[in-house]
Amino acid sequence: MSGAPASGGIRSAFSYCVQQVRNYDYHHYLCLLELPPNMRKPAFALRAFNVETARAMDVASDPKIGLMRLLWWRDAIDKIFANQLIEQPIAQALSSVTSEHKINKSWLKRSVEARINDARRESSDIPETIEELEQYAEDTISTILYMTLQAGGINSTIADHAASHIGKASGLLLLLRSLPYHASRNRQFSYVPAKVAAKHGLLVNHGDQREIRVDSRGGLCEAVFEMASVANAHIQKARELTGTVPKEARAVLLPAVPAQVILDSLSRAQFDVFDPKLMRGILGIPPLWYQMKLKWHSWRGRY
Repeated sequence: MSGAPASGGIRSAFSYCVQQVRNYDYHHYLCLLELPPNMRKPAFALRAFNVETARAMDVASDPKIGLMRLLWWRDAIDKIFANQLIEQPIAQALSSVTSEHKINKSWLKRSVEARINDARRESSDIPETIEELEQYAEDTISTILYMTLQAGGINSTIADHAASHIGKASGLLLLLRSLPYHASRNRQFSYVPAKVAAKHGLLVNHGDQREIRVDSRGGLCEAVFEMASVANAHIQKARELTGTVPKEARAVLLPAVPAQVILDSLSRAQFDVFDPKLMRGILGIPPLWYQMKLKWHSWRGRY
């Protein structure tokens, strides 16, 4: 069966993608509005795919259902590239994007496989090092930026290098920001690496089981600071490349701005992820101020 649904269905599919990003990833929604019009459709489809797979475990009433959803997406990617029709709006939008642009299938697969592996991880299976979380961020966030560059016809090793750093920074900072949510669900800080936790007195061993203490606010702030410092280094490395990144690629790299905003908000909160100020406005700052920052970087051709 042909994978090309009617034009009205495609318009509805892309509208759905835009709405999903607007509802669940608003800071990146505003970033995508700064892209040239010809790049917005693929960018919204790819970002909506990320929203869908990132939320799969959170919206499911049972972890097994969330995992099934991710496995469905792994199969859906194969069907999309086999030009088979799928009655799901984000999949339809991705099908349209992959038929018009040379999107690398392996990057989509890498993203969903990373989500599947994370979903299969028990809350007591703590990552050993920050490098493991950096790889997870690379696989889930950097790949979205790579594909957006690719959809825009931007073939630049330097832009990809910057995207890798920005994706790693964004992924690490979003994981830090989500720590209170995950702690409320399973009483665990499952995204604090064991080596970092041990260094700051947070790691508790129960025989073969390990867990991260949730009762040491000071130790947690120190651990968050250490992880945020790694994210900051990635942002700085990406920005050092600005002068050599093609101008047409810089708008794709604007997610560095919300990453910096999260970092600054954490700094003002003394790296206390439970500080309620972090939940105010957009990523802890007034919405108008966030939009002004984004516009300034966009206008200046920076990220």
